[in-house]
Amino acid sequence: MSDRALRTAGLVLAVLGVAVAGYLVYIHYADIDPVCNIAHGCHKVQTSEYAELAGIPVALLGLIGYISILGALLVPGQGEAARMGAALFALVGFGFSMYLTYRELFTIDAICQWCVLSAILMTGLAIVTTWRVVRVPLEPVADVPAD
Repeated sequence: MSDRALRTAGLVLAVLGVAVAGYLVYIHYADIDPVCNIAHGCHKVQTSEYAELAGIPVALLGLIGYISILGALLVPGQGEAARMGAALFALVGFGFSMYLTYRELFTIDAICQWCVLSAILMTGLAIVTTWRVVRVPLEPVADVPAD
C-alpha cells in the first residue's frame, strides 16, 4: 500500500473516531443515555466507575486522542516526527481501548456498542499509522541549493 493510501485510511478512521468520541462526550455532558442496541449495556458502561479517569470522562480522553492523531496526520509534508507522533498516539489509544474492553467484559459485565466501535477504529489507526512508520519509506526531500 502506498503512503498516500495509508494516510487517507488513517484520516478516515480518525474522523470517524472523532465523531464517535464526540457523540459519547455529548451524551456524557448532556446526561442522557446513548442510542444503544444492547439492552442497558451502553448505559451500564457509561455510568460505571470506569467511565471516568481522575474525574475526566474517558470519552473526552478518546476525543483528545483522535484529534491528536488527526492533527499528526494533517501535518504538511508528513515527516518522520509527524508519522511517529500519529503512531504513538494511536498505539497509546489502542492500549487504553484494550484495557477498557477488558473492564467491559470482565468487570462491568456489559458491552457498549459505541466503545466497541471506538476500539475497532483505534485498532485500525494503530495498524495503519504503525505500518506507515515501519514499511513505507519517506518521500525524498528535494535538494535545496546552498547559498
